[in-house]
Amino acid sequence: MTKMYPRDNNHNPVIVTGFGGKDGQRRELTMPARYAINAILVVLFVFGGNLLVGEGLISRYQTVVFEQIGVYVLMTVSLNIVTGYLGQLPLGHAGFMSIGGYACAIFIIRMMPLFGLDAQSMASGSTPAVILFVVGLLFGGICAALMGVVIGIPALRLRGDYLAIITLGFAEIIRVVLVNIDSALGFKLTGGASGLTGIPAYTGYLNTAIVVSLAIFAIHTLMKSRHGRAILAIRDNEIAAEASGVNTTYYKTLAFVVSAFFAGIAGGLYAGCIGVMAPAKFGFMKSIEVLVMVVLGGMGSMLGSVVSATVLTVLPEALRAFADYRMVVYAVVLIIVMIFRPQGFMGTYDFSLTGVVEKLMNGSLPWKRESAEEVDVDA
Repeated sequence: MTKMYPRDNNHNPVIVTGFGGKDGQRRELTMPARYAINAILVVLFVFGGNLLVGEGLISRYQTVVFEQIGVYVLMTVSLNIVTGYLGQLPLGHAGFMSIGGYACAIFIIRMMPLFGLDAQSMASGSTPAVILFVVGLLFGGICAALMGVVIGIPALRLRGDYLAIITLGFAEIIRVVLVNIDSALGFKLTGGASGLTGIPAYTGYLNTAIVVSLAIFAIHTLMKSRHGRAILAIRDNEIAAEASGVNTTYYKTLAFVVSAFFAGIAGGLYAGCIGVMAPAKFGFMKSIEVLVMVVLGGMGSMLGSVVSATVLTVLPEALRAFADYRMVVYAVVLIIVMIFRPQGFMGTYDFSLTGVVEKLMNGSLPWKRESAEEVDVDA
């Protein structure tokens, strides 16, 4: 076997153990430095955008669009846990979103008098409003996660088309229950087919950006942990993973429940953004819409989920000038992308800012590649 090694200045073969340090060693950032760089980027994005909103440089309409982008980014990233990382095909993600949205909105509406708040003060950013907002989101996420356990344990015994059908059926059951539960209980809870109204506008740019950033960080940390590696092992080969000692039932259920939890969080943000929750908004097409975002961005790519959710949320708004033809143009764009880029925008690639910084530290950028001669050395 023949290996290729670069030469040093004296034309002697050198084994390089890194990517370009003067001592031949790769320079790497410490873990605190990695977290600090990512934290600075998030702070600039969150508070820089909030400053633009506060100064009136971003209109109310544009702010609402940004809020919806955050909701769909969270929905897409959460679905990517099951679809991209676990390798399953659920079609009931909108059901978890509806559970989280209804639970969060009902909780906040019922608890506002106890906190001495009204609809206007919920958007003020006061301490009681923030506490109620956080608790309401967590309540919605937990309700969705509990439903994820109920659905996930029996559903994940199946795979492929069978899993898609059963999750679609559960989502439809959830929608029908939301429509008819008021008549069964004898009092108004969800508003029935007409929907739940009077939801305060507790969702804003700042809290949406913070929640989405924290959620992405949590999902990224999960997928980089041993639990994430177990989930990826199940996707690659479930039989081999089980033979290696991975508890496949546990990790499949874990991925499903975590996905449902963050879908519930997204539903809570969505309720405060649009102000009305109606069962018709969470039908089959909502699940398909989110699945399209996952596939278009790249299954298994978190950056791809963010990019595709942003593009597919902004595109219909940007095409409003085409009136009735905007959805046709929207569909044509999707078809063209899937023909010429079937693996999605990003494939399985995930951007890492700390990785770029490390390349700068090691001088391994494409335009600074060393033109060192290589020599054959017999192994």
